[in-house]
Amino acid sequence: MKKIGLFMFLLLLAFISIFVGVKDISFTQLFQWDSQQQLVLLTTRVPRTVSLMIAGSTMSVSGLIMQHLTQNKFVSPSTAGTMDSARLGILTVMVFFPTAPLLFRSLVAFLFAFGGTMIFLSLTRFLPSKNQVMIPLIGVMFGNIVGSIATFFAYQFQLVQNMSSWLQGNFSTVMKGSYELIYLTIPLLIIVYFFAYRFTIAGMGEDMSHSVGLNYKRTQLIGLSIVALSSAVVLIMVGSIPFLGVIVPNLVSIRYGDHMKNTLLITAVGGSVFLLICDILARVIIAPYEIPVSVVVGALGSLIFIFLLLRRRTA
Repeated sequence: MKKIGLFMFLLLLAFISIFVGVKDISFTQLFQWDSQQQLVLLTTRVPRTVSLMIAGSTMSVSGLIMQHLTQNKFVSPSTAGTMDSARLGILTVMVFFPTAPLLFRSLVAFLFAFGGTMIFLSLTRFLPSKNQVMIPLIGVMFGNIVGSIATFFAYQFQLVQNMSSWLQGNFSTVMKGSYELIYLTIPLLIIVYFFAYRFTIAGMGEDMSHSVGLNYKRTQLIGLSIVALSSAVVLIMVGSIPFLGVIVPNLVSIRYGDHMKNTLLITAVGGSVFLLICDILARVIIAPYEIPVSVVVGALGSLIFIFLLLRRRTA
């Protein structure tokens, strides 16, 4: 029943999201359906709400995968250098292939994101696995180094303003015809469902995986490829969203455990719910203006992240 309630809450937030914005549209006006309302709803509001739901579920599930594969509750695309590496890939395309199509940009961002994640995993092998905080801390430091390199070359090639759009998650620019690439993450989420049991076993360690006949390296490669591609697509479409891949899987894990197949749907829905709440707040706090949703996610996410750290310390 609680799962059904969470799903109904998601639908309620999606409904509210459609009617919140600079242009006032009430529910009763829908039945009039004039051309201006149709333009606002179908061109901006509905695409924005759909992209919020997909991005929220994608980043939450990506964090869940990384936490299983690294056996660390505080690892996610934003704390493992994945997003920063993808940003460096986007800068590379902007410098050397400025007229490249969107799919090519996504491919390069994916390759950089995957390469950056593999470097991060290589660094973790030299760290004590029992220290849950040290590993994501190294990931943040690694991501900052990659981000600094990207910023340096952005200054060199006068692309700082272009790069700034990738630093903050912002859904205000999502419009019909310019966001559809994010649908690519839906089949990736379906693939995750079929590999959920394998990811759960991989989360028990390499020795345990080998004892039950699971190819640990191949499973890890598949999982990280999904995370890298999902992160690259979300970054290109809406920008970087901090903390989401950390806090939602942890909150779900506290209530429902660590079996990925049982928590996958709840994590996806929970990520959509959390991002919708943050985006609605971003639109109403200083209405009629709005702030980037990543600012609200960062503020709320940092508080929840501190709570999770304190909770694990006292556990």
